[in-house]
Amino acid sequence: MDGACAMPTPAENIRIAIEQVTQRIVEVTSSYKPTYTVDGESYSHESYLTALNQNLEGLQRAQQTLTGPFQKVTRMKT
Repeated sequence: MDGACAMPTPAENIRIAIEQVTQRIVEVTSSYKPTYTVDGESYSHESYLTALNQNLEGLQRAQQTLTGPFQKVTRMKT
């Protein structure tokens, strides 16, 4: 045995990313955190949550593209 690990498929990578983003959304929404500024740096949890949700939507679209269901559109002559 050479000890090499099998590389995850793109679908597996997307599934893992969806799980990670979902977990982060749960962490961020578990308690209210206001927007604040520290040493000139502004932190907006609302903007961060919006970005996480957009990321999740994109990952879900990619997952749908990779996993189907697939339909073939045809036209029939009558």
